[in-house]
Amino acid sequence: MKNKITILSFLFVFASLVSYSQKTVKAEDIIEDIKAGKTVSITNATIVGDLDFTYMDEQLKDLPKRKRRRWWNNGGSNTVKNLIETKVSFVNCTFKDDVLAYIPDSDYSGYTFVASFDDDAIFKDCVFEGKAMFKYSKFERDSSFENAKFQDDTTFKYAEFDNYVSFSGTNFEETATFKYTKFRNGVSFKNANFEEDLNIKYTNVRGKFDISGMKVAYDINSKYTKINGKSFTRHLLNNN
Repeated sequence: MKNKITILSFLFVFASLVSYSQKTVKAEDIIEDIKAGKTVSITNATIVGDLDFTYMDEQLKDLPKRKRRRWWNNGGSNTVKNLIETKVSFVNCTFKDDVLAYIPDSDYSGYTFVASFDDDAIFKDCVFEGKAMFKYSKFERDSSFENAKFQDDTTFKYAEFDNYVSFSGTNFEETATFKYTKFRNGVSFKNANFEEDLNIKYTNVRGKFDISGMKVAYDINSKYTKINGKSFTRHLLNNN
């Protein structure tokens, strides 16, 4: 009888763990929690639906219509900014769809939507099956993309990181863009793997710059890149 109870207990615990590991969370529910000022902390989950930190659909309702912006006529600023003020933490999660902190909607509404993070923004051990767009995003507190897997288009162009950020162990299946990115307190790309090109043109790093074990399959565009005031050269990678 005791053995039977033990086996049943084990099966119950195992079933609970399997159920937890397969937990599914709707992106729209996450956004609603953020809007309500709640801290978001999600572990071992699959996120379905576009996770739009810019709130584009909601913001469009209150914006005047604009004509499509032409290259010869700036027409003033067309950027709509949104600030995520609560902590967001995703650990060992899979994003089935796009994660958007940047949406260029200039061909339709005439606006570009950008989101920044006022508090911690953690995406650790996560898989991004869709796009991961963080162009122009500002990360004012702790942030991490450690051991993340980026399987589709991604960009951190013009992004700004005020605190140390880790991309260690990350894998980028497509070209990775960090052009004009600013790392104000160090960055780690330790053991990061770039399966295509790496664009760090005009990137500026202050503080620790860890690229030990980093691999880039094809080209590194490091024109005008500055690492603590010095130029980045390919031999830095080969010597790590």
